[in-house]
Amino acid sequence: MKEYTFKTNINCGSCIRSVTGFIEDVPGLKEWTVDTENPEKILTVKGDNLNEQAIVEAVEDAGFDIEPLVR
Repeated sequence: MKEYTFKTNINCGSCIRSVTGFIEDVPGLKEWTVDTENPEKILTVKGDNLNEQAIVEAVEDAGFDIEPLVR
């Protein structure tokens, strides 16, 4: 299973609900979480055959900022 992490501005439960419908449509997605306690609001996405650009587009389509984290 592949894992991607991103810095976002998804900062509360309402924001998570807003992005849910968009991100769950990403092909290959198995699970995702947002660490709203982290100052960088880290989105972690796991799945098979994930496309990083599809994740970015889904979050942006939901109206949030997102940038890949290099770890």
